[in-house]
Amino acid sequence: MSTLIKKWIILTVAIVAAAFLTSSFGLGMRVDLSSPANFPSLFIASAALAILNASLGKVLKFIATPLRCLTLGLFSIVINGLILWWVGTMGLGLSVDGLIPAMVGSIVISLVNGFLYMMFKGSDKDDDE
Repeated sequence: MSTLIKKWIILTVAIVAAAFLTSSFGLGMRVDLSSPANFPSLFIASAALAILNASLGKVLKFIATPLRCLTLGLFSIVINGLILWWVGTMGLGLSVDGLIPAMVGSIVISLVNGFLYMMFKGSDKDDDE
């Protein structure tokens, strides 16, 4: 399996897990999995999140470097939450009701994404990077 496709699937699973975990705590982050027809929109949402984090996220983190230094990097959680909140407003099967659920969701997505990537990192032979 291609490394890019594997990372895309892992990110999508992390988004679904974060939505279920945050909604179980009463925070407003949800995914629409009511029918299999909604799965492509969720994959598009995860692709949009990855693209925005790779482009706009890097720019925002560079601009906010003084704030990130002042808060010892914790302002990055706010930037990631803002990007997740923005993707949630696009109507792609993911909805986020505010900044706090988006920030908690971004933390959970990072943790689940890192855990799943570690679990499946050595499963393919084409991962030679």
